[in-house]
Amino acid sequence: MKEALKMSEKQMKVLGWVATFMSVMMYVSYFPQIMNNLAGQKGNFIQPLVAAINCSLWVYYGLFKKERDIPLAAANAPGIVFGLVTAITALI
Repeated sequence: MKEALKMSEKQMKVLGWVATFMSVMMYVSYFPQIMNNLAGQKGNFIQPLVAAINCSLWVYYGLFKKERDIPLAAANAPGIVFGLVTAITALI
């Protein structure tokens, strides 16, 4: 039964990069909220600010652990930028 759940190293690498891509897309999806904020339809700043803080911690973890985890850091780096931009535009 356990054998069916195992993935090859190549499959794990592909899964990691697909997950990275989807994570980046999740943060890029802040773009419409940023545009609405700039147009005067302000959204809540708390969720994107918390996302930016969370992403900062994951990027730090991925880059500074003993064996770097570049996909983890790459997946979360856009969240810092888009989260902060979204939070700031909601406030100004």
